[in-house]
Amino acid sequence: MKNYIQKNEWNIIEEDFDPHLNKISESIFSLGNGRMGQRANFEEHYSGETLQGNYVAGVYYPDKTRVGWWKNGYPEYFAKVLNAANWIGLDITIGDERLDLFTCKVINFKRILNMQSGYLERLFTAELKSGKQVQVNTKRFCSITSDEIGAIRYELIALNFSETIHINSFVDGDVKNQDSNYDEKFWEEVSSEITDDEAYLTLKTKKTGFDVCTGISTQILLNGENINSDFEPEKKEKFVGLRTSVNLNQGDALTIFKFATNVSSENYEREHLLKTANANITEAAAKGFETLLKEQSDAWVEKWKESDIVIEGDIAAQQAIRFNIFQLFQTYTGKDARLNIGPKGFTGEKYGGSTYWDTEAYCVPFYLATAPQEVTRNLLLYRYKQLDKAIENAEKLGFKNGAALYPMVTMNGEECHNEWEITFEEIHRNGAIAYAIFNYVRYTNDESYLKDYGLEVLIGIARFWSQRVNWSADKQKYVMLGVTGPNEYENNVNNNWYTNTIAAWCMQYALEVAELVKANDPQKFAEMAKIVSLDEAAEFELWQKIVDNMYYPEDENLGVFLQQDGYLDKEQILVSELPAADRPLNQKWSWDRILRSCFIKQADVLQGFYFFEDRFDDEILRRNFDFYEPRTVHESSLSPCVHAILAAKLGDEKRAYEFYLRTSRLDLDDYNNDTEDGLHITSMAGTWMSVVEGFAGMRVRNGVLHFNPFLPEKWNSFSFNISFRGAVLNVRVSKEKVRIINHSESDISVVISGKQHTIQSDLTVMP
Repeated sequence: MKNYIQKNEWNIIEEDFDPHLNKISESIFSLGNGRMGQRANFEEHYSGETLQGNYVAGVYYPDKTRVGWWKNGYPEYFAKVLNAANWIGLDITIGDERLDLFTCKVINFKRILNMQSGYLERLFTAELKSGKQVQVNTKRFCSITSDEIGAIRYELIALNFSETIHINSFVDGDVKNQDSNYDEKFWEEVSSEITDDEAYLTLKTKKTGFDVCTGISTQILLNGENINSDFEPEKKEKFVGLRTSVNLNQGDALTIFKFATNVSSENYEREHLLKTANANITEAAAKGFETLLKEQSDAWVEKWKESDIVIEGDIAAQQAIRFNIFQLFQTYTGKDARLNIGPKGFTGEKYGGSTYWDTEAYCVPFYLATAPQEVTRNLLLYRYKQLDKAIENAEKLGFKNGAALYPMVTMNGEECHNEWEITFEEIHRNGAIAYAIFNYVRYTNDESYLKDYGLEVLIGIARFWSQRVNWSADKQKYVMLGVTGPNEYENNVNNNWYTNTIAAWCMQYALEVAELVKANDPQKFAEMAKIVSLDEAAEFELWQKIVDNMYYPEDENLGVFLQQDGYLDKEQILVSELPAADRPLNQKWSWDRILRSCFIKQADVLQGFYFFEDRFDDEILRRNFDFYEPRTVHESSLSPCVHAILAAKLGDEKRAYEFYLRTSRLDLDDYNNDTEDGLHITSMAGTWMSVVEGFAGMRVRNGVLHFNPFLPEKWNSFSFNISFRGAVLNVRVSKEKVRIINHSESDISVVISGKQHTIQSDLTVMP
């Protein structure tokens, strides 16, 4: 665990420069706006260890699968969001010495991510080998008001020298993904153009044929005054640059403004890309850096009004929750139903930037409460539009009659994950898709979604489960063999409790929704049934039979549900007995050793308790929690938040707070020694859940909001805003009271600690 980020309520601050931590910081200080994003690479050249990363949403490449032994059904590729053209580059040479923090002496250094206003700032003083000292102050952002625009202000002051400064402001498209399976470069040049102080580079992806035009405009000021820079154009393969030189006297300040745009053939006709990029650059340059920055700041102020969580008395906790919320909104805005939320967002290449079940299981609750309803609806529509591909995926594995298996990893609906235990066995992801539909309707009461889209998806999923189970003559129950549950540290197990539980629930929910749609809109139901060739009587009878006769492994002596058949055959060692040198297991142990151990990567049985808590009383939850948590190593980013929520439900303040800090500061403190690969964006939604569903105990039951507040000992209070069915509520929990303010015009009923209240405008409830 690292501990070098300074504690601050609104800023992420790194003081002093340690090259060994640079890749971690590049992740932590990442920027994005939902349409494009980048790691916190330096503008100037850096020869030390770095992961250069600029990304454009929706643009991907099908990297050919690399496996040692091909198995029938393997996807042929792993889709990856591409490392795109680097537009931030400013090559600075002072005399004949290149400014490079890896080779310079760094006298002081500070990097600040201002979350309140949405920009990255860096300040440093560097001494070159010649003894020349230069002070640099940079500021940049990706605009959330104009999401195809990025801007940089780079100020350089000559502290103890007079010298000629050589500048090259460039776009470099000669990039590759660090995770390229065959070290292949995925871009080809289409065209380049340089005019005066502007440069444009258009690239095309191989195979998928996405065109992206990246444009820049560069302005240079000396001591605050514009100077007429005669830029010398530079063109190389997949590279355009603007070179110029400026004479600096000691004490002079040189300021470089750089405006950039990325426009894609996903959103514009190819023949219009250059024209659109030019218009974007012209508008950005005309506004200027300060105006664009003010627009950025104002927009973030409004966003924070909707989504901020205020924690009093605990700066580390306050900083962490804001960092998580900030990165979530930098990653996904919900404006485009073709886009989704990659586990690493725009902060790194691991997981390929593809869509996982994380979106439905973890991100949906966050966006339901903090964003307009259509944002979550777009996440659901993303899956609905890929239903045909989900049916194709199931057919490839031998399933029939419209059975749908949604992919574990996807860009376009096709499965593109190539680890067999994931691709073929981690099928519980199907349940998360169905649960997200349930969650959305429960929260919004938008039952029209069910008849228009949801039921068709639920039928496909139910058909899959009904074919995936088989009847066990021995157990006289339906069983499910050869699966991998949420705990990926056990593969090819039989009767994973969570998978069996969510499979049966999916079929039951499909039956309930079918009955609802049929009752409310018989014509729509008949039309849909015809489209999917539904044999209502036979299929519904089978689903109900499976629901009524599903097998669930259980140990009656311990009073716990078994993660799967044979779990107790494993040597039962607790995590507390593991030597610190063995952690994390996935970096220290062989895979064989991990699979034979009892250790759990993330919530598995407890994931089922989180989804279906109303089925179980607190005593059953406590027994299972106390059994499984001590065996869980939490080496998945998705694990601590579920444990925090369940611990809060049990009134276990110590563990609830511990898991909250772990999920909220997972990347800031690099708990799992993997932040350098990128941030854990989807699990950041779990941090929000830890506060709102954990400490505030928020639930929706029968269309009514329930709260069961719980205040961590270190906090004086916490408060948050949520939107619910047209109402906007501010909830504040302190040691003395719970206060809810209704900012909407209509009254709303809520239940607080079991007692129902009607809120007209302001409600204070004493504990």
